[in-house]
Amino acid sequence: MRSPKDFFRPLAVGAPEPLREIPWRPSRMIHFFDPSNPKMVAKVPDLATKVDVLLGNLEDAILASNKEAARAGLVEVAKTADLGDCQLWTRVNSLDSPWVLDDLTTLVTEVGNQLDVIMVPKVEGPEDIHYVDRLLAQLEARAGITKPLQVHAILETASGMSRVEEICQASPRMQGISLGPADLAADRRMKTTRVGGGHPGYLVRQDPMGDDVPRATYQQDLWHYTVARMVDACVQAGIYAYYGPFGDIKDVVACEDQFRNAYLLGCVGTWTLHPVQVDIAKRVFSPEAADVQWARKVVEEMPEGGAGAVMIDGKMQDDATYKQCQVVLKLAQDLAKRDPELAQAYGL
Repeated sequence: MRSPKDFFRPLAVGAPEPLREIPWRPSRMIHFFDPSNPKMVAKVPDLATKVDVLLGNLEDAILASNKEAARAGLVEVAKTADLGDCQLWTRVNSLDSPWVLDDLTTLVTEVGNQLDVIMVPKVEGPEDIHYVDRLLAQLEARAGITKPLQVHAILETASGMSRVEEICQASPRMQGISLGPADLAADRRMKTTRVGGGHPGYLVRQDPMGDDVPRATYQQDLWHYTVARMVDACVQAGIYAYYGPFGDIKDVVACEDQFRNAYLLGCVGTWTLHPVQVDIAKRVFSPEAADVQWARKVVEEMPEGGAGAVMIDGKMQDDATYKQCQVVLKLAQDLAKRDPELAQAYGL
């Protein structure tokens, strides 16, 4: 374990000073694209006006025969595409793959200043982050990178889940964590073939009311514990939690439900795999106008910055509710700066 006094020292001579706080930027939707697919790449400039984050995917969805083409395609996008305020992330190959070293070496040395976040899949523990942390510092020093690259881990194994708090605090680079439900389900030996979302077999049943009375059932959320623990670990470390993929593209209703569960539990965004999910993520991870108006009213009417307790429209408000309203209002203000439509809806 590194000494706390050394935690914010560069891990390589010439590397940039580590971040002392992860900057907040709206990231409601992390939209994946295949950099080896010319049709997808052609849509990048337009997508950049609609999403908060574009992520060039180099991992699971990319055929082995296309790995090098995807890497080269991402470098070209980073060098030439006008993304405006949209962030550019990448998901590199897993640390046990034959491609990850070339992924990191090429991306950092060629387009390190254009990338914001590097997503690392299948993180098992803090040692994986320590490895990436040191390697990135060496590459940043070689390339003369002026700002440290941030790291985002995907929670895809039972080992990672059991050590999520250690992972979150493994490096000053840690930006956040996403849930990877499909790989995690396989690693846990969960009996579901769905990519995220619920399952009709995971339910509770109403107690018997008599021999002839039907007993209601209520489907439960397979991911409630996992997401809640992930959120707590991220908040403790000062980083951000995200829901991952929802695989049933056609089931937009269940997709919205799953995204909203994650939003209410504290996630700041989600992955989007298809354009139809972009609007869902934008709607879910943006506060509703009525909530923003109420939050602004509470913040404005509470005396002395939330001290004491007062009644507003018949509802008791105190320091705790003041803080809740500040969270909503701050998010609305940040989103309004990027989204004129939301700015108008929020009156900001």
